Amino acid sequence: MKTRERLRAGLATTAVSALALAWTLGSAPAAVAAVVIDWATVGNAGNAADTTRLGAVGYDYRVSKHEVTNAQYAAFLNAVAATDTNRLYKTIMAADRRGGITRSGSPGSFTYAVKADMGNKPVNHVNWFDAARFSNWMTNGQGSGSTETGVYTLRGRLVLATTRDTSDLSQVFLPNENEWYKAAYHQPSAEGGDSDGYWAYPTASNRRPTIARANATGDIRNAGVNVANYNSGADWNGLNGNVATVGSAGVGSESFYGTSDQGGNVWEWTESRLASNFILRGGSWSNFDLNMRSSNRILLSPSTANSQAGFRIASFIPEPASLALLAAGAPLVLRRRRD
Repeated sequence: MKTRERLRAGLATTAVSALALAWTLGSAPAAVAAVVIDWATVGNAGNAADTTRLGAVGYDYRVSKHEVTNAQYAAFLNAVAATDTNRLYKTIMAADRRGGITRSGSPGSFTYAVKADMGNKPVNHVNWFDAARFSNWMTNGQGSGSTETGVYTLRGRLVLATTRDTSDLSQVFLPNENEWYKAAYHQPSAEGGDSDGYWAYPTASNRRPTIARANATGDIRNAGVNVANYNSGADWNGLNGNVATVGSAGVGSESFYGTSDQGGNVWEWTESRLASNFILRGGSWSNFDLNMRSSNRILLSPSTANSQAGFRIASFIPEPASLALLAAGAPLVLRRRRD
């Protein structure tokens, strides 16, 4: 099959990636917030939906390149959950070997830590409200920022309002189903995509992905083209199937827009709902390949939390001037067509 190369649309992703790398290496400015997100830009605004009527989005936006990790969620807990009135932490996170966070102390002085080898794994055992509160906290600047207002106005287990404002570039939210779907499956046919502009799997392919295998610390050891963590293939930590390090399948397994693990690892909560239940997409470390396909979704109560459910976040795109300094000298990233 002929391979086509394309330049990633825009420098926003690489610019923010460079900042994330600087934070990782300890060279970021002291003012940088505790949680740094590596964003993938989703362009081609105004694209057509596919035959299921999903995937059309009339604006450019960003989604987190990776699922929110245990390290990022633990930073959130340490900032807002000393008392944990909203039960953002679940004790099964410590008890389950697929969970990644422990808690110490007593109400009013709780502290949280990441288990060995679990910091870069997707957080799980989180419900929709937990994901929404993390999004609000990101919207409000992290630190002591509110978890109850932002894009989502919450009261306990009630959603009082969802308010998006495209002029408010501080807003962080859960991707709705169309945003999630486009980031996962869309690739214009003119840019090497399938004839209808959508792939069956979120690895830019219509072929069933290779099942991921993991090393002793949970990194995918057979990284390459069209690899995903599903069907309990990533055995490590004495478990038959487990979450794997986010992004460790490699660039060859990303979506057209540069997101990783939208197929497998953990199901991902979206902002979209049907009646009282919310839509999740992407399948998990445990599921068959059919769960990763564009034709599949599940519905869960927003209070449900288990080892197979996590989330990623989205935002509107800042003005180009705000990224100019970071973008200077950022490398261009080549993407390949896969079938």
